[in-house]
Amino acid sequence: MCFIHVLLNAMDLKEKGKEALIVMEGEAVKLIKELEESDNQTYRKARKMGLFESICKACSAKMGVLEFNEKSGIPLNGEMNGHPAMETYTSKGYQIITL
Repeated sequence: MCFIHVLLNAMDLKEKGKEALIVMEGEAVKLIKELEESDNQTYRKARKMGLFESICKACSAKMGVLEFNEKSGIPLNGEMNGHPAMETYTSKGYQIITL
């Protein structure tokens, strides 16, 4: 699964002293349920490392996983018409990387 690359790269950055955050957008919001239910250990490690910043609220609703994602413990973000605003991160000096 390609999303594992997101997890591995975020963990690698953090382990090397860099700040990394994961913002779940689009169809990827469905993966939280799949990864939770499969007890994926890479996902569990990333969760323990605090890498998950937020999940898109609008995409979660559209993809039918809003209720599950609300209960996941990862904050939902909908500050920009239901979606996370990337400007929030760029104004803090973050570089947006998409995989």
